[in-house]
Amino acid sequence: MNSVTLEQVEALAMQLPAPEQLKLAARLCEQVSTNLPEARRQASEEAERKRQAALRLAEQLLAECDDIEDDSQGTTDAAAILRQQREERIAAICQRSV
Repeated sequence: MNSVTLEQVEALAMQLPAPEQLKLAARLCEQVSTNLPEARRQASEEAERKRQAALRLAEQLLAECDDIEDDSQGTTDAAAILRQQREERIAAICQRSV
């Protein structure tokens, strides 16, 4: 099947008399309008696929954020660790000086 460009079709259409150009335009409008519901459905399905993919990504990101928050909320008491380290160092220094 040979393909033609829009410019080629337009150049051919310009060679038609005005009444024939109007008939061509009417036929094209009719064909497009009958195919319009299918095109809209396809566009709607594509938009829904993109929306679902975005929702899945958002859910994954939220889950990762929850994991990070859980890790940061651990039972580690930093102040208690620092106090214990300080006490151990003081004890080590006191033992060396004895």
